[in-house]
Order: sequence, then C-alpha cells, then structure tokens
Amino acid sequence: MAEPSASPTSGGRQYHPRLRTLVDTARFHARHQPDVTAVVCEDRSLTYSRLHRESNRIAHALRAAGVAPGARVAYLGKESEHYYEILFGCAASGTVLVPINWRLTAPEVSHILQDSESELLFLEDEFGAVLDRLPAAPPKTVVRLGPPDGFAAWKAEHPDSDPDSSATPDTPVAQLYTSGTTGLPKGVVLAHRSFFAIRDALASEQLDWIDWRAGDIALVGIPGFHVGGLWWATQNFNAGVTVVAMRAFAPRDAIDLIREQGVTTACVVPAMLRMMLAEPGVEPDDFATLRKIVYGGSPISEALLEESLAMFGSEFAQIYGLTETGNTAVCLPPADHVPGHPRMKAAGHPYPGSAARSSTRTAGSCRREPSVRSA
Repeated sequence: MAEPSASPTSGGRQYHPRLRTLVDTARFHARHQPDVTAVVCEDRSLTYSRLHRESNRIAHALRAAGVAPGARVAYLGKESEHYYEILFGCAASGTVLVPINWRLTAPEVSHILQDSESELLFLEDEFGAVLDRLPAAPPKTVVRLGPPDGFAAWKAEHPDSDPDSSATPDTPVAQLYTSGTTGLPKGVVLAHRSFFAIRDALASEQLDWIDWRAGDIALVGIPGFHVGGLWWATQNFNAGVTVVAMRAFAPRDAIDLIREQGVTTACVVPAMLRMMLAEPGVEPDDFATLRKIVYGGSPISEALLEESLAMFGSEFAQIYGLTETGNTAVCLPPADHVPGHPRMKAAGHPYPGSAARSSTRTAGSCRREPSVRSA
C-alpha cells in the first residue's frame, strides 16, 4: 500500500486529509516527524518512529503466529504504550483489536472472548487471576505483557519493516463491547473510517468545535476499552500530536500530568472534572497550559460548568453518541458553554453531513439539521 504524501496544515490546525486508515497514520508520522513523542505513559514514552517500528514487529509476529487478517485479537489490561503498539500492530496486520474492560468479572470476560472468537489474547500480569477463573477455554495463544520472556521477547525476533497491507477505510480494525445493561455485552465492529469521519466533517466546514493544533499534548482520561478513550487517542495520533495515557484515572495524577506534561487538551467525563476540582490545594495555575476540554458520558450541570470555567480556564465541548456511531454523533460547541445558555440543555448539534432524529414511545419525528448551525 502506497503511503500518503505530506499535506499542509492551516493556521496551526493539524489536519492530514490523505490519511484514511490507521496504517496510513503510523507510516506517515514515522516518516515525516519520527522524533516527535507519540505517547507518554508514566515515566515511559515512544516517538512516532518507535511506535511504528514496534507495531510493525507486532504485525509480523501476529502473522507468524497464524493470526490471519480479519481474525480477532483481544487485549485485557490497563492503559500503556503497549496498548497503542498493539492497536497499530493489529491495523498493520489486518487483524481486529478487541479491548476488554478490565473491571469485568471472569464470566463476562469469557463471554467476550467466546463471542468475538479471539484467537490471541494480550494479557497484563495484573489480570492473570481472571484467566484462571474463565469458565471456558481462553484463546489458543496468550501473550503476557509483563515477564521479560513475554511480550518483549515475543515480538523482538520479528522485523520492524512495513508488512504488506490491504487496509481500506472500510476494513474492520476494532471490535468494542457495549455495557450490556440489558443483557450480555454486545460487540460493535468499527472500521478505520470510524476514526476519521468526524475529523473530516469538522474540516469540511472549517469548524473548530474540536480541533488539533501543532504542539498539542492530549490527555486521555477515559479508558481505551471504551470508544471514547480509543476515539480520542486515535484523533490525536491522526493529527500527529502527543498522547498522554493514564493507567487508570486518578484526580491527583491527572492534575500532576496536566501541569508537568504541559497538557493542552483532554477528554474526560464530568465526574472526573468534579473529582479534580475537589482535590486539596488545586489552583488555576495547575491548568495554565490547558486550552480545551472535551467531555461526554453525561451532561454537565450549570454549577459544575461555572466552577470548571473558573478553575480550568479552557474551552469546553460536549460530545454525545454511541459505540455504534464511532463515539460521537453530535457536539455542543464551546460557544454554547455559557452558564444559563438555553443550549446547555441540549446534547449537541449534528456534525456536518449528519442528521438527527428524536422520538418518543408514542410518536416519532425526524428532522434533518443543517450542516452548519446558525449562531
């Protein structure tokens, strides 16, 4: 597959329209900005060049293990740089990543492994006991991330060259499981285009509701097994900026990371904002570099918005959607985040090219929204 050529950015906005798959993303940034930091986790970091090379090794290792394109590859673990190596490794090999919620019980984990027919499982040592309690047999291959003779050795003997790839925007790349509030978790298959569509929609109308700028450092507060966390991370990788991954969200850790790493954007849920605001000794200077917070999962109350505007000093954008929509279907832009603004009661506005439908149990109505909202 030919690599997309370089494309200019505008006004500091990082938008590379020729990138259409995550395979494109890894190759492009490894070539054009190899020494830029791609991901930071705890005291470790990977440049775009290193992320690309390690993901290539994983792709070759998966093929050597007999995991064919289209096969499912599960991941049970917390956030780390390895998670993103595996994501791009799956993309390069044509396999489909199945991230599993590490908070689930053994029977729930087993259901996902069986339902997805995962052929290989990447497992953090912390969750080894879950493997022992599975009611059904685990995948035929289990690669443990912790031991020296585990993950590192498993991929080390394979080349870091680009594997052949036939990925297109419609090729499946991830299978995420919904919460299963009315039954067992249900798998949702997302193609590469799911991680590029909103970027393209916003750029088509020059909208900066959510934007990515040169030099951005993006905090991922939502777990990667959730579509929100995975979507936010991929948006920043596509833009070629730095992703700061948290093993698991903790308010004090988040505040320290924002201050120490110079975080400029973040994706969280309102409860996380409330937790950071409640930390003893927190002050506006801790967030001096922060320019935009993207949040979802629930609305933000007027009281929390007022307090957040005063403390964080940044713009806010609300996203709302489903796993099936590739995370976000509508967005409440920063301009609407004014206490008392009537639009603060809304979930958001459809992205350009999208339509919204509202209905009740007894009646339904369908309204197509304009691509660009009037003020």
